[in-house]
Amino acid sequence: MSDSLGSNLKLLCSHYRSIAEVCRKLAINRAQFNRYLAGQSRPTPHNLKRICDFFGVEPFELAMPADQFSRLIGARSGTAQLQSGTDPLLELFAPLRRQASPMERYCGYYFEYSNCMSVPGHVLLSLVHLREERGNYLFERQERQERQEPTRGGSEDWVRCRYLGTAFFLQDRLFLVDYESLTGNEMSQTILIPSFKSRIIRLNGIKTGVSSGDRRTPACTRVVWQYLGNEINRVNAYRQLMLYAPDDPRIDDDIRQRLGGAQLRGGLFEME
Repeated sequence: MSDSLGSNLKLLCSHYRSIAEVCRKLAINRAQFNRYLAGQSRPTPHNLKRICDFFGVEPFELAMPADQFSRLIGARSGTAQLQSGTDPLLELFAPLRRQASPMERYCGYYFEYSNCMSVPGHVLLSLVHLREERGNYLFERQERQERQEPTRGGSEDWVRCRYLGTAFFLQDRLFLVDYESLTGNEMSQTILIPSFKSRIIRLNGIKTGVSSGDRRTPACTRVVWQYLGNEINRVNAYRQLMLYAPDDPRIDDDIRQRLGGAQLRGGLFEME
């Protein structure tokens, strides 16, 4: 690990209420974690994996120089944020912000089930965190897929994607737009039908994007969001993120039915 470990950990912890909360969720001794933050000690391989799984980062990313790591995770600094009216993109979305309805009840963590765009016929399980921040609704979506081909030099066997986006509740529909933050080479849009029940369980919708193959084929798939709660065990949730065969018993019949219906190539609607 590099000398940037402490500052990178501090940046990750800044997205939580306190360091004590992080230590409690990680089940790591506060004094020991403080030594990591101060650069006085390095995590054992076991603790490093727990920390990376919790924050959704890779060990090599945590070792990046602090400025590079800050750009990677999209750190939001109050002094660096542009105010509405000074940036054309913010001005473009300003009317939507004023017209959108509140969506506090939809904030929290979700498992997202979708027909995989890059491996048709399989179900991709992702983790979404939707939150409110200074009147805006932002979300993060984590994906993890096992590599289809073996790697050399001990590289990770998993390919990870991290999407950052914004959400609007307009005319009884939830609209979510995001981009892949690690590569910056793709965007996707999700439209969900809201729940009018007192308790949110599952939301149905569609998602458009592109496959990760060489042709980058545009595609559309049905999607299901399963509500997990406002507080979850992120480590356990992250370990479940992967591709599942359609007949995997961990995918229940209700999810399978919601992802089905009119199908083209394993649940995908591809556009040439």
